[in-house]
Amino acid sequence: MRRRHILAAALTAPAIAKAQNTYPDRPVRFIVPFPPGGGTDTWARITSEGMQPEFGQPIVIENRGGAGGLVGTEYAAKVAPDGYQLLFTITTHIQSPVVLRRFPYDPIEDFAPIGRLGSSNVVFVVGPKVPAEITTMPDFLRWAAGRDLSFGSYASGSTGHAFALMFAEEAKFRMEHVAYRGETPMLQDMLSGSIHGGFHSMAAAGEMVHARRVRPLGASGAARIPSLPDVPTMTELGFSARFSFSGFSGLLAPVRTPQPILAKLTDTFRIAANKPETLQRLRRIDTIPGYLDPAEFRVFLQKTLADWTAITNALDLRMDS
Repeated sequence: MRRRHILAAALTAPAIAKAQNTYPDRPVRFIVPFPPGGGTDTWARITSEGMQPEFGQPIVIENRGGAGGLVGTEYAAKVAPDGYQLLFTITTHIQSPVVLRRFPYDPIEDFAPIGRLGSSNVVFVVGPKVPAEITTMPDFLRWAAGRDLSFGSYASGSTGHAFALMFAEEAKFRMEHVAYRGETPMLQDMLSGSIHGGFHSMAAAGEMVHARRVRPLGASGAARIPSLPDVPTMTELGFSARFSFSGFSGLLAPVRTPQPILAKLTDTFRIAANKPETLQRLRRIDTIPGYLDPAEFRVFLQKTLADWTAITNALDLRMDS
């Protein structure tokens, strides 16, 4: 029996080596754990378009939204580790399992980091349910006093969800939280007047902001969003340093992906992330380019998990999925 196993391994080893040497010889898929049209989808498409010329193969975006990103991420953790299905994700990769008390995957140990693309802040915007004359945060706080408000988030347990709770807590107003399966349906409801506002990425909401269909009142992060120089940060407006937390976007592979394939992915991602056209496209949607290599990205993910667990505990931000 043991001899048969050894013989089988010896026979399959050349085939595996050949597959690794010819990778990729067919299209590669990026699994995006949110619907089309949101920030994650946008960053994934920018990355895929930068990597395709280096690969010589198409990269297909496969959107698998649901449960704050858990559905697509759990799927990505269990696919064959052959380099043909990869996870393009954001901060909810860390956040959702902590908040939902569900760990269908280990956000650190079940994945091999390929690279971080960049970081981004979110902006608090309001829609037509808030009177048109409300154009600044002080105006909004005066108007909101004593009212029942509804804020949306693109996923339960996300940065947008936490910031909405922190905002309501620090501003001392009543808020109903409405969770969506991504930014696009949340924006649609805001524009229709179903909810008052919420925290959005500029990658998804930037076009609506610049078209003045929604109004930006404050932004997260340590510095103002470049394309919105007149919109103060939440900390400038007197809110706590908790609002300086920033999100990320990046690419991961299943943990057992062979090292030669990971090396090819790492090199290709690094080249794509640093192309002038990639940097230009990221800055155009107010994403801060910030490439990290696999080792740096792993350390970053570990720190983000620790930071988010602390924020979650402080807010008692836990819910049953």
